[in-house]
Amino acid sequence: MLLKNLSLINYKNFEAKDFDFDAKINCFVGANGIGKTNALDAIYHLSLGKSYFNPVATQNIRHESDFFVIDGTFEKEDREEKIVCSLKRGAKKIIKRNAKAYERLSDHIGLLPLVIISPSDRDLIIEGSDTRRKFMDGVISQSDKGYLQSLIKYNKVLSQRNSLLKYFAVNQTFDATTLSVYNEQLVEYGTPIFEKRVAFLEAFIPIFKEQYAVISGGNENVSLNYESKLIDSDLLSLLEKNIDRDKALQYTSVGIHKDDLSFKITDYPIKKFGSQGQQKSFLIALKFAQFHFIKELAQTTPILLLDDIFDKLDENRVAQIIALVDNENFGQIFISDTHPERTENVVKNIHQSYKIFKL
Repeated sequence: MLLKNLSLINYKNFEAKDFDFDAKINCFVGANGIGKTNALDAIYHLSLGKSYFNPVATQNIRHESDFFVIDGTFEKEDREEKIVCSLKRGAKKIIKRNAKAYERLSDHIGLLPLVIISPSDRDLIIEGSDTRRKFMDGVISQSDKGYLQSLIKYNKVLSQRNSLLKYFAVNQTFDATTLSVYNEQLVEYGTPIFEKRVAFLEAFIPIFKEQYAVISGGNENVSLNYESKLIDSDLLSLLEKNIDRDKALQYTSVGIHKDDLSFKITDYPIKKFGSQGQQKSFLIALKFAQFHFIKELAQTTPILLLDDIFDKLDENRVAQIIALVDNENFGQIFISDTHPERTENVVKNIHQSYKIFKL
């Protein structure tokens, strides 16, 4: 799969900009703040229906403008997919596929698989469990539409149950029958989500370890573990056992929305004991594993976005990354960098065609 062209109107710092891309490697180079990452984010936005860097949709509209339009032509399995994503202030975002608007934006997820590697990925290590769950859910959702719909339904029921718990507290009342209805719905949607996460990680962890071994030269031992109370108990039992706690807290304290991933290097948390280079290598290995996992399930090669990937890495690790992408397993790659010379030297070592866009 590849992106042939991209047109931006009022997207972030771009007033109007058109790009025609190479089928293999495309590099955005220039000073900080010039829009390199914004160009990558526009590609991400077209593929997944949202910004990778700013979840507030209207903040992606250029200052003093009323709307943005992102327009791109993809080629997938010998057919063209024309995707237009637009947003007007005060209105809902619209995504059109071949001139037909989606009724639900979530239906677009998975059509155009994509993986991004960015400095902001460090949030996966330093932030809370919500960030790591989103990563896991995002990978699974790109290849499993049923999973995404179950997740949407689970979160809706969770919100309703939390509202009910607050109602109980404010009105000093309790209705076990109504609460049990929400419990059953959480079990209905949550149990398959848990089972799919377990199956996903069984397949994903070996790929991740293999990728890290290549990047690090095989000198470091890393681990990735799933932490969930559902491993030792079913969800209904957990909900019933924790009802007094939930009433006191006024929210649902157990369930798949509390699951986490633990990241370790030589059996210690990488957040505390990993160097900057080790943490970056860990994150790149995670994303390369995501790439290979999605590629196998989707039966198409995802687009790969590398945002400032070569910063804070020593030459040896950069060389290992170049070796990874310099083979037939990868399709179209987009790179951003502040150093044009470094970028050119890097892509010359990858034996593929390329274009450099100086912004």
